[in-house]
Amino acid sequence: MQQLPLHVGPADQAAFDNFYPGDNGALLHALREIAAVAQRAVLWVWGPPESGRTHLLQATSSTADAAGYRTAFVPAADVSVGVGVLEGLGELDVVCIDDIDQVAGSAEWERALFGLFEGLRQSGSRLVLSARCAPLHAAFELPDLASRLTSGATFRVQRLTDEQKQAALQHRAAWRGLELPDDVAQFLLTRADRSTAALFRLLDRLDTESLAAQKRLTVPFVRGVLDAAQRGR
Repeated sequence: MQQLPLHVGPADQAAFDNFYPGDNGALLHALREIAAVAQRAVLWVWGPPESGRTHLLQATSSTADAAGYRTAFVPAADVSVGVGVLEGLGELDVVCIDDIDQVAGSAEWERALFGLFEGLRQSGSRLVLSARCAPLHAAFELPDLASRLTSGATFRVQRLTDEQKQAALQHRAAWRGLELPDDVAQFLLTRADRSTAALFRLLDRLDTESLAAQKRLTVPFVRGVLDAAQRGR
């Protein structure tokens, strides 16, 4: 097994079980299949930053790794990651490249990606890509690469409704062994940044604060944490 440690992990382990699907059930099913079934596939996942793309690719890589496949997760947008990281990845079983659109237009990256694609195709491996846009709108200049990147399935990460955000918060809390009552979850949605990434970061803080204070998550306790954070700015 080979899972490249090329990223800083999230506050929670990126897993399929702690990702609330909302309207992304088909996408989640497709990624689970890629992680578990040794069959050639290309899948492109797109959506705005902090939409869950990175979580899903990390979950795909870690799930495939746990199943005994040779995997790699590559954060292409990380400036510390050079194109040389792609060398040899064509021999792996599952390769996940996050933010691939961030290297579009780089002749060096595009040539390397084309070589990787061909290596994975010949070995019957699986390639999962994420970007901010659909493949047809990515600014790749190498025609052969652009055509190959559009050859697989494409999924857009669907945004969660407010009701789904509450369910996602409670789902993530339960996964962490934390009780988040309905009234507290609803209070968070009215007082905090409503993006799911910000809500999950807040949940991480509340978990730490409640553990330190040995208190359950109630509206008064959460209000106190939020007020203290506001005063500390």
